[in-house]
Amino acid sequence: MKPRLVLLAACLAWPLAAQPLADMHSDMSGCESCHADGVPSSDLAHENEACTQCHGTLEELEGETHQAHQGNLECADCHQVHEDTAASASCDNCHQ
Repeated sequence: MKPRLVLLAACLAWPLAAQPLADMHSDMSGCESCHADGVPSSDLAHENEACTQCHGTLEELEGETHQAHQGNLECADCHQVHEDTAASASCDNCHQ
């Protein structure tokens, strides 16, 4: 029971400590770590490919949330990397 409470506390605290993912990634190697020539692509295909090159596909990631969306969503559909929000904040965009 205690590990579940620790996990729950960490999940609830995450939005409070969240740093935009774009800031964290650009600190590693600039905007080019996600964007070709540092400029967003029109369809975000390059950016989603960059995500999977480092983190793996939705199918390869742990947790049923990622696997349940395999083939339906791309990384940027949930992870608003230039916003200071958790990925779960975008769930309401599809789930009513």
